[in-house]
Amino acid sequence: MQRVINLKPFRDFLRSGAAGGVILMICVAVSLAIANSPAGVAFEELLHYKAGWNTGNIHLQYPVRTWINDGLMAVFFLMVGLEIKRELLEGELSSFRKAALPVFAALGGVLLPAGIYTFFNYGTDTAHGWGIPMATDIAFAITAVTLLGRKAPASLKIMLAALAIADDLMAILVIAIFYSSGLQPAYLLYAGAVLLLLFLFNRMGLRHPVFYLAPGLLMWYFIHHSGIHATIAGVLTASAVPTTADERESPLERLEHALMKPVNFIILPLFALANTNIRFETGMSAGLTTALGLGIIAGLAIGKPAGILLFSWLSVKSRICRLPEDIRWGHVAGMGMLGGIGFTMSVFIALLSFADPALLPAAKFAILAASLLSGVCGSLTLALLYRRKKQLPVSQ
Repeated sequence: MQRVINLKPFRDFLRSGAAGGVILMICVAVSLAIANSPAGVAFEELLHYKAGWNTGNIHLQYPVRTWINDGLMAVFFLMVGLEIKRELLEGELSSFRKAALPVFAALGGVLLPAGIYTFFNYGTDTAHGWGIPMATDIAFAITAVTLLGRKAPASLKIMLAALAIADDLMAILVIAIFYSSGLQPAYLLYAGAVLLLLFLFNRMGLRHPVFYLAPGLLMWYFIHHSGIHATIAGVLTASAVPTTADERESPLERLEHALMKPVNFIILPLFALANTNIRFETGMSAGLTTALGLGIIAGLAIGKPAGILLFSWLSVKSRICRLPEDIRWGHVAGMGMLGGIGFTMSVFIALLSFADPALLPAAKFAILAASLLSGVCGSLTLALLYRRKKQLPVSQ
């Protein structure tokens, strides 16, 4: 008798919010393993291999790593931009009452880590990396809270997602304003003209994604040559994709759903494979106590939870907003710790921060250490709060 293999658990896993984060963790481990194996040199040569073409005035030949970091990650930012627009128009950021608490929390989780990093690195060659500990990795953070199951209140998951999206918006603004160099006005004008065309298509009621994605590719090319990081093209394209005010599925929602699996299961794992290949060497842990290492670790593991908790407390005490009924301050502290998981966006900003590539391994190692510490501490805090709640006597 032929045995029937039950694929339902596997399908359920792929549909869960944790799947993308688990695959991302696996790719981080694989990248570290390759970098510290005999295949490490060959893998690094592959990442430096130039692919593409140059014809006339069109230059599209870049190393494989650049295609991943500037090209594929623009698709990731397109999805992030779609999420931000949806949340601003109809989701958890669509009104002041809904948005106040996660936005204030995200603001604290941006300002305090940047201030802590600057405290350690002011006046040094690494001072420009102040944006590294500002970002929360939404995939890892949501994975951690999803794996906790009932141990995390439902409203905490919603608040963490809204906080991470607000955090991403702030990170995008920081990248566009502070991590751009050598601006080329002509290319910026070309990109601006394409963006106007996209909004014209929106006003004309054109709903098929091809009317936005095709010009978006052209805008990516112009922005890539303008001095602003090319991934911003994804966010700008997303801002023009039409949505609807009613319950019907909009072009924005269809495109967001279509991008979710490629981004979570292909693009982010490829980014992790290409950018986590740290070769461990004797004495490398000493780099965690340098100004760079301390700034990143203290910024993510201390600054993030402290900033999120402080600004949340101030906004509630000033009666600007209030905590959801099933959330206590201990939950906010645990959420803040999970906000210190900064892997993808932190590594991305580190790549933009330093002209000296010798600084990147130390920065990546500190990001990994801080993200691991934040994830473990946040998960344990929320699990202990759940256990303590279960042990409390039921009031009669």
